[in-house]
Amino acid sequence: MNKSTRKAIIAGNWKMNNTRPEAKALLEAIKPLVANAEGNVEVIACVPFTNLETAMNVTAGSNVKIGAENVHFKSSGAYTGEISAPMLVELGVEYVVIGHSERRQYFGETDETVNKRTLAALEAGLKPIVCVGELEWERDCNITEEVIARQIKLDLWSVTAEQVKNVVIAYEPVWAIGTGKVATPEQAEEVCALIRSQLAKLYDEATAEAVTIQYGGSMNAKNCAELLAKPNIDGGLIGGASLKADDFNTIVQAAVNG
Repeated sequence: MNKSTRKAIIAGNWKMNNTRPEAKALLEAIKPLVANAEGNVEVIACVPFTNLETAMNVTAGSNVKIGAENVHFKSSGAYTGEISAPMLVELGVEYVVIGHSERRQYFGETDETVNKRTLAALEAGLKPIVCVGELEWERDCNITEEVIARQIKLDLWSVTAEQVKNVVIAYEPVWAIGTGKVATPEQAEEVCALIRSQLAKLYDEATAEAVTIQYGGSMNAKNCAELLAKPNIDGGLIGGASLKADDFNTIVQAAVNG
């Protein structure tokens, strides 16, 4: 991490977990543990839509920010089951995860829809956490660089240099999501550095240096310190470990001390 140049961000991605009482209990446990991160590391809980209002109320006045796990690219209309950016903004939500590999795999997300959602989020004043990453067979075929470059170009199409200051990029190798596998710190750093170089090509060096790039492939309490020690890994998008207050705090503290 380079906290002198860009913000370090640890974001929990709860996925489809926790009822409202469970969400309240977890956030109440997390708040005092991570209170020392204020001003040093941004701490976010990205929760299911049904938990958003509860989460906003529980974290009010704390340094824990709340994010959503998805957003539609239209502000309103006949899109049954979807949630718009203005709806999230009205609740006070600050961040939103876009293009997670599970959305791409199970719900037909494409780079085109990721781009549309990203633009809609930015226009509404939300901060998108845009996920990119290669499949295992793409890594085996030695085309990780091409896959990542393509995703960055397409997902950030028409996003201006001013807007990209409010974008977080999460590198999540698909083969390490929910599998227990994890990229080595060297592998994760290599791709995060590649993402930054691609941002420099799209914008400029200064803009690229200011963008927070997270690692999101099974970061946990055991491997977080080594991953976060890498210069281009500015935080984590945390899945399973974000559902346990102590484990999540261990990752936050690794970022605080890194």
